[in-house]
Amino acid sequence: MKNEDYKARLRALIPGGAHTYSRGDDQYPSNAPAILDRGKGAYIWDPSGKKYLDYGMALRAVTLGYADEQVNAAAFREMEKGVNLTRATTLELEAAQTMVDLVKGADMVKFAKNGSNVTTAAVKIARSYTGRKYVCVPKQQPFFSFDDWFIGTTPVLKGIPSEHHSTTLVFEYNNIASLQQLFDQYPDQIAAVIMEPATTLLPNMSEKDGKTINFLQQVQAICNKNGTIFIIDEMITGFRWHLNGAQAYYGIEPDISTFGKGMANGFAVAALVGKRELMDVGSIDKIGSERTFLLSTTHGAEMCGLGAFLETVKIYKEQQVVDHLWKYGAQLFDGINQISAGLDLKDFFYMDGNAVSMNYVTKDQEGNVSLGFRTLFSQEMIRNGVLIPWIAPSFMHREEELQFTLDAVAQSLAVVKKALGEGLEKYLVGPAIKPVFRQFN
Repeated sequence: MKNEDYKARLRALIPGGAHTYSRGDDQYPSNAPAILDRGKGAYIWDPSGKKYLDYGMALRAVTLGYADEQVNAAAFREMEKGVNLTRATTLELEAAQTMVDLVKGADMVKFAKNGSNVTTAAVKIARSYTGRKYVCVPKQQPFFSFDDWFIGTTPVLKGIPSEHHSTTLVFEYNNIASLQQLFDQYPDQIAAVIMEPATTLLPNMSEKDGKTINFLQQVQAICNKNGTIFIIDEMITGFRWHLNGAQAYYGIEPDISTFGKGMANGFAVAALVGKRELMDVGSIDKIGSERTFLLSTTHGAEMCGLGAFLETVKIYKEQQVVDHLWKYGAQLFDGINQISAGLDLKDFFYMDGNAVSMNYVTKDQEGNVSLGFRTLFSQEMIRNGVLIPWIAPSFMHREEELQFTLDAVAQSLAVVKKALGEGLEKYLVGPAIKPVFRQFN
């Protein structure tokens, strides 16, 4: 079946053609494989058998590599025990203890199957515990939940009553004054600040009382001063920056944290962890206290996923996975920048972020960030055997993959250089990719 035929069938059966918008056709150049059949290590194959080196890595959820034998075997062992039993399981208890041990300051955990559920639950805890209604999120961080409280802050407002998101306030990442302004405007009314510790935008450093502190530490201090719950969303940063989370890397201790994606190497596991006094709002053993209905998911503690989680943690500890991600990422980051500079493209194509959270920035002839040129680069990388919608290195990206990638980058940037001189339309096939969060298709 042809690429276009697969696209048509997917769109006919699934709204958006996929079960997350980041996998939609509008996020990829026209020559991207419309559908995939399998993955192994750092590679994926389409149904025709065509092979690609992959940097999407299942929307950053696969950190050890596709179809890791140890993780799959661990999941299968738990499947043979029944997958999902009538009451809590011994595995559930072991997984809970492991998660709490990983996160400093955390006492309790609730498992779920996706990130949106646990971030929304974190916000509910904060509102329940404080009795306040407002929640603050950074403008520059693109996604926290598919629920209305967050999506209402994006341009995609259709179907969302204003009262569902009017209590979500937006501030500027790395601008502590913008956050303080919200606290001044809504005194004793802000229940929580929820944020990723970093994206490709990293926390600034500043001086306070003779000490150097980072932006996250400043946010934590404001939250502590105002009785506001400090929530760190480690959906992407967890199991990449540090085994104990980016919070350990940056020296902060949030009240509540959320994890997912890489924690089980692609298996559907997410986690809400926090201090006992906060998590206890969802307990059932405080006789006479008013209840908060927190997370209640049939499949939240599914045994195959938790088995995969425990095995993933074991491999991380035994094989220094995080060290590899930093080392490989640094080589890739520097290598791409060197190729770009060698082609006199450093003002039009360069890497942003850090070794474990990098992004390639593309600009047009006038120096404006360009989705058209981003699409062209991605198109040419696919032509050269690399699927690179973003860059999420895994443990299975090694020296061979590094050299293959850099060779593909050199060939692809040569085309980008021609397009800068001769016109994008001469080289780009099909439409440019579009932002996920846009009002109109």
